[in-house]
Amino acid sequence: MDLIEKAKNYVSDKIANVPVPEATVADVDLKGFGLDGITLLAKVSVSNPYGVPIPICQIAYAVKSNERVIASGTIPDPGSLKASDSTLLEVTVKVPHSAAVSLVRDIGGDWDIDYCLEIGLIIDLPVVGNFTIPISYKGEMKLPSVSDFFSGSSGETNEKVVTK
Repeated sequence: MDLIEKAKNYVSDKIANVPVPEATVADVDLKGFGLDGITLLAKVSVSNPYGVPIPICQIAYAVKSNERVIASGTIPDPGSLKASDSTLLEVTVKVPHSAAVSLVRDIGGDWDIDYCLEIGLIIDLPVVGNFTIPISYKGEMKLPSVSDFFSGSSGETNEKVVTK
């Protein structure tokens, strides 16, 4: 094996063993609903093993139900991860009513939608470059009934989204 191959193997071994930030979805709440759609708030806990803050380039998300994407989007430049600490990120997800209504076959008698929230945190690691931390979270979303719209509430709730 020549010197260049040895150097490539050494570098790839070292990069493969580099600690990377880890993330989990801590909570998902139904933040509100209105005529424009349902708003979910996902709280994502990210631990940074490095002694320096790491910039987050972008957060990409997709909400899927029955293997169909019902909402997706990105949050550009949401800040950075605290050095050697955990950071709690709040990811606001808007699900349009048209998408939720199209899932009628999934609703059933309990008036909920099973969903999967997929989040990709794109961070900028020195030397490595952009790195995506994939996160997946499954739960069910309770839909508001027609009477909820006419009850005079502002649509803001503190209901928890049930997780599986």
